[in-house]
Amino acid sequence: MNTAAMPFLVRFRNIGVLAVLLCLVVGAAALTPQHTFIGEANLKTLVALGSEFGIIALAVGVLMIAGEFDLSVGSVLALCAFVFAYAYPLVGSPFVAMLLAIVCGVAVGLIHGLLVVRARIVSFIATLGGMMTWRGLTQILSGGQMRNVAFDEHPLFVELFTGRVGGVVPAQFIWFVLFAAILYLVLNRGKFGNWIFATGDNAQAARAMAVDTDLVKVVCFVLVGFSVAFAAVLQTTRSTAFSTHMATGWELQAVAAAVVGGTSLRGGRGSMIGIFLGALVIIVMDNMVSQLRLAYEWTYVAFGLVILGAVLLDLMIEKRIQRAAVC
Repeated sequence: MNTAAMPFLVRFRNIGVLAVLLCLVVGAAALTPQHTFIGEANLKTLVALGSEFGIIALAVGVLMIAGEFDLSVGSVLALCAFVFAYAYPLVGSPFVAMLLAIVCGVAVGLIHGLLVVRARIVSFIATLGGMMTWRGLTQILSGGQMRNVAFDEHPLFVELFTGRVGGVVPAQFIWFVLFAAILYLVLNRGKFGNWIFATGDNAQAARAMAVDTDLVKVVCFVLVGFSVAFAAVLQTTRSTAFSTHMATGWELQAVAAAVVGGTSLRGGRGSMIGIFLGALVIIVMDNMVSQLRLAYEWTYVAFGLVILGAVLLDLMIEKRIQRAAVC
């Protein structure tokens, strides 16, 4: 590929996303009533809740690079939160309850992966079915009831996952950055990262190079399950409550974050930095709509337009990459 001829948008996509993020932050700070967006209370909620969502968006982005989708993350989060909230009083340790929730998330991810690679069900359909199944199962098991969870006897656990580093930075944000750093190293410094890109770009060619594409996809689905379970623990610990409506709508928001960050819907292209910035864009947009006191339906309109715009930009970039490759 002639990288010298590669368009500006291809090489500096992340800078463009960062510019959009900064514009959104400035706009939100200026437009929200009494500048509540930059108020201490809102920033604390924004960073904490946004980081929980961001951890999931990072994993979903990796899965999309491998050429697959997961539309069940919100429902799986509710299921894992149910396991965590109901197991904790029984086992007496939040760490053990957390382990059980993670086992649940990993098991769900494994099920989705096997449905895709063994049963050959398209991931869009497999996880769409999962979205309804896991949410419905959670409602049945919980009776549709909210459950309060107190962690007063375990201050170390609370401090580790929802405390404030230096009394300022939420622990969730530290976990978000840590997840991003680890996945960045996986994608850019290891052999498995090359396998992920190869699988998403051309699975048949990857198999010809002895890449076990089925294993790659299953591992990516399991990664999503693990990340969702971890986020479920963070959210339940922060809110000290479980609800069957937790993370409703996060499925498409996670996809939107990855697409905004430059991840191709066809797989094989994306970056962890881009996904990280894309997640921040979606987080700020969601909070901005809330702070402007707009009807929540406008959030769906905004996300829909963002996804369409990002897809159109992705198509334009793809065409220019192909032209640059010919030159």
